[in-house]
Amino acid sequence: MFGYMKIYKEELKVKDYRKYQAYYCGLCKRLKEKYGFLGQITLTYDMTFLIILLTSLYEYKSKYMEKTCAIHPVKKHPFLWNEATDYGADMNIALCYFHMMDKWEDEKKTSSYLLMGALRKSYKEVGKKYKRQYRVMKGCLNKLRQCEKREEKRIDLAARYFGQLLGELFVYEEDVWEKTLRRMGFYLGKFIYILDAYDDLEKDIINGNYNPLKYYYEQEDYEKRCKEMLCFVMAECTNAFECLPCLKDKDILRNILYAGVFTKYNEKQKRKRGIKL
Repeated sequence: MFGYMKIYKEELKVKDYRKYQAYYCGLCKRLKEKYGFLGQITLTYDMTFLIILLTSLYEYKSKYMEKTCAIHPVKKHPFLWNEATDYGADMNIALCYFHMMDKWEDEKKTSSYLLMGALRKSYKEVGKKYKRQYRVMKGCLNKLRQCEKREEKRIDLAARYFGQLLGELFVYEEDVWEKTLRRMGFYLGKFIYILDAYDDLEKDIINGNYNPLKYYYEQEDYEKRCKEMLCFVMAECTNAFECLPCLKDKDILRNILYAGVFTKYNEKQKRKRGIKL
């Protein structure tokens, strides 16, 4: 349920692409410094987006450097990080832990179980540091598990819980922007949940995993309903975003929200039409 908050590179200026990469590498850097190599392998696009959003909104002063790394050992590349990066790194660990727990319960993959165990100590430390986020995250994920156990058919209900989870993570500072950030994160979380269900549907049907969209799959208007749901929740998300006074890096944020988030949806549509990616 991660990796959907991507940029749409074709419509991004070169300078903005380089800056996005610097934020991404900055998150990778802080994950390694705070949690070691294990932290690095949890790196996601989703938390990079949150870091850029919070940096733009609160205008955090970022540190900048250029150097090589294990992934890019020859040519130096830029790193950007700040207070929001550390928050994103911590939330990244917590989300990855719950994601591995969910995969273990669904698929019983040994790799998921081992990574979950390896992250447990770090996850507990994050929980102590961010008690509000941890409490909401744990409660929402428990509700999601209940939806799976009772085979909940209403996708809006299941998506709502993941929306509440992400909405709480979007609120770093409880201030005048809290309500707008929570609303934005709520609808973005619903979008991610629905798109993940849409992307995984055929695989979930084969493996017998829970997916609320399988109850609509045989209906004639299935594709239309899915597209309408995705467009509606993303419209609500972007409406909330446009209420925030984000000026710095706004082109990057808009690129992700208005184009990048639909990358996987568009890729699946092309595969269905037999178009090679």
